[in-house]
This record gives sequence, C-alpha cells and structure tokens, in this order.
Amino acid sequence: MRSAGLPGDPPGGRRAVAVWGIGVSVYFVAVIFRTSLGVAGLDAADRFDVGASALSTFSILQLLVYAGMQIPVGLLVDRLGTKKVLAIGTVLFTAGQLGFAFSPSYGTALASRALLGCGDAMTFISVLRLGTRWFPARRGPLIAQLAGLAGMAGNLVSTLVLARLLHGVGWTAAFAGSAGAGAVVLVLTLLFLKDHPEGHEPEPLPHQGSAYVRRQIAASWREPGTRLGLWVHFTTQFPAMVFLLLWGMPFLVEAQGLSRATAGELLTLVVLSNMVVGLVYGQVVARHHEARLPLALGTVAATAAMWATTLLWPGETAPMWLLIALCTVLGACGPASMLGFDFARPANPPERQGTASGITNMGGFVASMTTLFAVGVLLDATGDDYSVAFSFVFVLQALGISQILRLRRRAARRERERLVASRVETVHVPA
Repeated sequence: MRSAGLPGDPPGGRRAVAVWGIGVSVYFVAVIFRTSLGVAGLDAADRFDVGASALSTFSILQLLVYAGMQIPVGLLVDRLGTKKVLAIGTVLFTAGQLGFAFSPSYGTALASRALLGCGDAMTFISVLRLGTRWFPARRGPLIAQLAGLAGMAGNLVSTLVLARLLHGVGWTAAFAGSAGAGAVVLVLTLLFLKDHPEGHEPEPLPHQGSAYVRRQIAASWREPGTRLGLWVHFTTQFPAMVFLLLWGMPFLVEAQGLSRATAGELLTLVVLSNMVVGLVYGQVVARHHEARLPLALGTVAATAAMWATTLLWPGETAPMWLLIALCTVLGACGPASMLGFDFARPANPPERQGTASGITNMGGFVASMTTLFAVGVLLDATGDDYSVAFSFVFVLQALGISQILRLRRRAARRERERLVASRVETVHVPA
C-alpha cells in the first residue's frame, strides 16, 4: 500500500547494498556478543561457581531485556529513525560485552548481560526497517533472510573464533578483545549510515506522546498478520536459539559424551545449515508468497520429530548420525522464524513497520527465555536429566501451532483485502 510520504518503491542498487551492509554489520557484531555465552557456558559456571539454574539466568535476563525492549525499540525506530537507534544500541551492547569481560562477580556479570541485551534489542528491527527504506518491497523476504544470514554468520564467528580465543588467551582478553568490534561498527554507523535515499523521506509523524504510542501498538496488534507473525516467530525460533545460546554445548558434552571440540563442530553445523536454508527460504518466498505457512509449519514438524527421536533413542547416548541430523534440522529454525516478518510486513503501512516488527520479534525471544528457564529448572530438579528437560520444547511448540492455525485464515483474508485496496489506490493516485 502506498503511503503519501513515500513516493514509490526505493530504487535499491549498489548504494543501498552499501548502506544496508553497515546496518547488517552492526547486527552481525551484536549476534557475536549475544551468543558468546553459548560457547562459554561451562567456563562461566566454573568462573562464577554457579549451577544450571543460575547459569541459565544469564541468558534469561539477557532475553528478558531483549524481548521487553522490542515494542519500545519499534516505536523508537518509527520515531527517531534507524541511524540514531543503531548508534545507541551499539554503545550499549559494546559496554555490556566489555563489562562482562571484567566482571568480578556473578551479580556484575548479570548486569553486563542485561546491558548487552538492551543494546542487542535495538539492532535487528533497525536493520529490517533499513531494508524497507532502501530496497523495493518485492525484495523484502530475501532482504530479511539475508539479514538473518548475517546474524548466523555472527553466531559462526562466536562458535569458531571466540571459543578458541576463550581457551587460548583466557576469559578477560577474549571478551574485552571482541568488544573492539563494537567500536568499529559504531564509527561506520555514525559516518556513513543514512536512514533512507534522497527523495524517499517518510512523512514526518507528529509527536503525540502516550496517545501516539498507544495508537501505534493498538493498530499493529489489531492486524491478524501481526499476531500471526508473532506466533510463527514464537514457534519456530526458540529450539535452535536455546540450543545455540546456552544448552547445546552442555547437552552434547554432558548428556551425549562428546568432546568440546566435537560439540563445537555440531554447533557450527547448526549455523551453517541455517545459512543455507535461509538462502533457500528467502528465494522460495520471494517467488511463491503462499509458501510462507507451509515452510513454517513444516519446520516445526521436522524439529519436533528430530527432538523426539533423539530424546527417546534407546541407550545412554544417541548415535552421531542422529545428532548430525538434529543439528541440521535445527538450522532451519532461524530462517523459519524470519517468515513471521513476512506476515507482519504486508499487514502494516510503512509508518508502523518498526512497531509491527517489534511485536513480531518478541515471539521467539519470549519462547526462548521461557525454555531457557524451564530447562535449567528441570535439570536441577531431575539431576541433569536432559531428556526430561528438553521435552519442554514440545509444550511451546503445541501452544504456538494452535495459535497459528487459529489466526491463519483471518490473516490471509485481511492480506487479500489490503492487496486489493492497494491496487485500487495505485490506479486512482497519479504517479
């Protein structure tokens, strides 16, 4: 749907790629910092002398802050623009990573992860908004998947590089050294990033205080596509997020008896699979918009089947081929979660894109936060029985599927109505 403040689609091109690439580099670094605890979980337990529940609190608090910030960040992006929000986010997550490096106690380390989560929360929605401002709408699904791909590349760096640094130069040097990347992307953002190309300035939004905030949130939430996007994100993202963010390494080492090196290779496989699947999903949805829901539900079904097979496998450990298959399938969770934005995007006009993306992005992180906490509690309660602890995954998958099936028809009908209205408006509005 055309907005009065947007004179047609942005042109795209090389300059768009360069500017968008700066935003993506910020997100890339944020993901390195976000997932750094995933390769340092066992080291953190030793350094701060904490058990499973306390260890999970690191990631839970980080995700709690992240999820709680999504709607405020969406409003800020709609209000202030991408550059300012990305710059603020970079300062915060860099300070959090640096603070984590020098934390002398569990309490200060928690505060540092919370600060990191606050800054991290400002990155992805900003990058999505940057993509819609610089690229034509038809490129939306592919651009979103490529942004997610950059995030997984950050995860890969965390898994391969930071893990080696951690065991090579030690905790403080590894985390403090990685914080330098935050300073680099902050300079790039301040010097070169622009919110939109010339001639495509959005119409200024009048500041109306709390009334404006309530109206933005309410209008976005009323759209079935926004709610469907949230539940798609909720149901698809968290199994891989929980695995990569914290519990994958302990599961593979303590429950499956693998060495840290082999476990690290399997975590890397999740990331590599994510990158390949992301490219495939982006191309498929760009060409066949109706494939969004089958891809999302198919990913949930495959993930549930692989977890069930792994957890129910007779014997003390699952065979390597099954663990490889599990990690390969988990790699599809991230790209599938990006499909949630493809439901929210067409359901909202340009001036609400940040708010709608914030609502959608809450889904997977709320699910991840809940699962991180539940797995930690269940591990402590059952004496580290990972089969019982990871069974919690099925509970949230069932909840999410029920909501997706409930909303899918209303969202599809509303999207068709908006498409028809947009075509009528295009016919009557002079170019």
